[in-house]
Amino acid sequence: MAALWDKLQSLALDEVEATLLALPEPLREEARQLPVTLERAPNADLQADGIEADTLGLFVGPDFASESHVPMPPQIILFLENIWDMAEQDEDWFCDEVGTTYLHELGHYLGLDEDELMKRGLE
Repeated sequence: MAALWDKLQSLALDEVEATLLALPEPLREEARQLPVTLERAPNADLQADGIEADTLGLFVGPDFASESHVPMPPQIILFLENIWDMAEQDEDWFCDEVGTTYLHELGHYLGLDEDELMKRGLE
């Protein structure tokens, strides 16, 4: 399982970097400031807070517009084992979903709600 976890981390980091490089320059620089954490799946505390066990990603902290008013730093968490399971252990699908999930959570950071993200194809 450790070898799979290392592989998933490597694939995910490469995909996040490729996704960042595809962003327009001003947005890319802003997005690079936002930490990305890779986890296997939501832990018990997150689940107790209402996060579903099969969640693919999560944005936590204040969005870009209100960042200066909240002491908790923003970050994106990607749940790699959940993405891997959703992608049915297919590497290409996994990488596509990592990119989509990253952009979805980045959209939350930029202040977009679920409806706005769906309109952009980032469900």
